[in-house]
Amino acid sequence: MGTVLVKNIHTLVTMDRDRRELHNVAIFVQDQAIAQVGLTEDLPQEADQVLDLQGRHIVMPGLVNTHHHFYQTLTKVVPDAQNCDLFNWLKTLYPIWSKLTAEGVYVSAQMAAAELMLSGCTTASDHLYIYPNDCTLDDEIAAMKAIGIRFHASRGSMSVGESLGGLPPDSLVEKEADILKDSQRLIEQYHDPSRYSMLRMTLAPCSPFSVSPDLMRESARMARSYTSVRLHTHLAENQSDIDYSLQKFGMTPEDYAESVGWLGDDVWHAHCVKLSDRAILKFGRTGTGVAHCPCSNMRLASGIASIRKMLNHGVPVGLGVDGSASNDIGNLMQEARTAFLLARVGSGDAKSMTARDILEVATLGGAKVLGRDDIGAIAPQMAADFIAINVDRPEFAGAHHDLVAALIFCPVGNVDYSFINGRMVIDRGQLATVDLPMLIERTNKLSLAMLQV
Repeated sequence: MGTVLVKNIHTLVTMDRDRRELHNVAIFVQDQAIAQVGLTEDLPQEADQVLDLQGRHIVMPGLVNTHHHFYQTLTKVVPDAQNCDLFNWLKTLYPIWSKLTAEGVYVSAQMAAAELMLSGCTTASDHLYIYPNDCTLDDEIAAMKAIGIRFHASRGSMSVGESLGGLPPDSLVEKEADILKDSQRLIEQYHDPSRYSMLRMTLAPCSPFSVSPDLMRESARMARSYTSVRLHTHLAENQSDIDYSLQKFGMTPEDYAESVGWLGDDVWHAHCVKLSDRAILKFGRTGTGVAHCPCSNMRLASGIASIRKMLNHGVPVGLGVDGSASNDIGNLMQEARTAFLLARVGSGDAKSMTARDILEVATLGGAKVLGRDDIGAIAPQMAADFIAINVDRPEFAGAHHDLVAALIFCPVGNVDYSFINGRMVIDRGQLATVDLPMLIERTNKLSLAMLQV
């Protein structure tokens, strides 16, 4: 793969053990890993690729997205779903999503990844849980390999339709035996547990209101029979979610999760807006992670997740933009700013969350949620995943006294450079791995076809 030298960095946010912020430094990359970090003059001056930032960029670890539904990129801002809460939003969109095709999975995944990458994301997890027509998770995996993002693919599923008391229509659910068979196939075909892996698998039954307890238990058993296969689902997203669990299982969502083996340091749950204080303590004790999705939570009026309290009690917390039908953008840097502001509003305390706190959630926090110790920081032997943002932007004017905090207080739309696994994927603000105008055109064509009545 060769060597890369990125030199003359204005400010480097390392997120290393000492959380150092360095100036006038360089990064030397060997193959897919960071080999050296130090003063520009102290590092090797020759490499296969040299990027001279000329003292005009702030560099930081790539952001980590811990929850998304890529296919929903085809159904942004659907009129009938614009003003719905979670359950009504789902019921409105299920019939539209039933038209999803393999081509739609591939194209929407690349479009979602492109939006994430342009905003600074270098690692993403996606939760694909519907497989109508000719759709498979293989289509999404192929799309991610082509675009070059570090990827955690979640084999989602729904098995309890309306006729059995679930929320989704029967036409969109699968037989549990088929789900488990395909889950095993995908793990054995694609999962790479090695350090610097670009592709890992997760088993992810969709939610308490769309799968059975048996599927939850069997998925957990299967995942834990392999190395580094994790578990993911939605939990305690809003009050209707709480009410369903109490009515259906006679338990709160967190107690239900515990009853089916879904607490532990190999598990993370999306949203967790309505976790009780008792549940937060339980998550902290067990190392159970949370994907915090503030924009989606606000858009669907679900509430404000208590992430400051979670962090205080040792709960691993990462950020997720969630599906593009409930956000409706995939800009992870803006998601970080929203999480930062919402934490202050939710706690009523302006000191409860700092810009540096949320940068850590967006990098190291996401890495921990995904079970990775090779991403989230810029230090020797870490993966060469980092982004660079020019400081001579209108957003940063007047903020050069603290450019690190400005990343959150004054977020930019797109990054200037991004490296993933030692490969430049964003070059001078442009996606370097796929034809973005063509991708946009294909996305719009497929979206319009899905929305035709």
